[in-house]
Amino acid sequence: MIKESLHEPFEIVYKTLDECPKLAHQHSFFELVYILSGTGRQCINKNQFAYHAGHLFLITPEDCHSLEIETTTELFFLRFNDIYIQSNAFHTGNIQRLEFILQNANHQPGCILKNQSDKSLVRPVVEAIIREYVNRDLYNKELIRHLVNTLIVVVARNIAKYMPEQVGENTDEKALDILNYIQTHIYEPEKIRAEVVSGHFGISETYLGRYFKKHTSETMQQYITNYRVKLIENRLQHSDMRITEIAQELGFTDESHLNKFFRKQKGRSPSAFRKVLVAN
Repeated sequence: MIKESLHEPFEIVYKTLDECPKLAHQHSFFELVYILSGTGRQCINKNQFAYHAGHLFLITPEDCHSLEIETTTELFFLRFNDIYIQSNAFHTGNIQRLEFILQNANHQPGCILKNQSDKSLVRPVVEAIIREYVNRDLYNKELIRHLVNTLIVVVARNIAKYMPEQVGENTDEKALDILNYIQTHIYEPEKIRAEVVSGHFGISETYLGRYFKKHTSETMQQYITNYRVKLIENRLQHSDMRITEIAQELGFTDESHLNKFFRKQKGRSPSAFRKVLVAN
């Protein structure tokens, strides 16, 4: 497995490709990949997603990823590392939360832009970065840095929608560890049962429930349920996986089990949900 490193706080790459020049590889840094034009498939940690213009992916450190290009693709890459996040580029009070959000984003499949308004914002920001990067005009470094910061914050805002609203930079460290544990094992239901989580962290089930709700304003089961629903929605929207494949990946007994779970939460079957997406 090829592993790349970054020797600058951030790096910008803009290119047009007819074929992917690299096999599956890993980074020691964060990488934003924005699709300006073209179609193909993005593979992240063995999960494949069809991409087209306007999609934005975030590759986190240690993720395994590759591109399969179908039609000529115009790509924008923004690579940055922890050093940049922890620098004075961002308000000190937000660094912990920002870093936590980005570090835990590797479990979110598909395009990370959830807000329509943010989708409209990202393209002109990316295009402005490219213009400044190519033209090298007066004060271009300062402008690029501000635009890069804007893009990272927009990304973090969209990713944060997966997390309980009350989780912030002042949240107890153990609460963050529990969230991280759940996100890591979301594909293994047996490992995120209350008795297993409480045993892993050495606390009682009763206390775990109170503690989790205190720090996230929702029960652990509510968080797990909402998180699994979002993962299913993204696979229905951003991949051509069959329902049975989604059920298998997310640890459901079978397709019927997933259908029952999804219908209870969303009021319609996964197939019906996907048809509405296609129609729109």
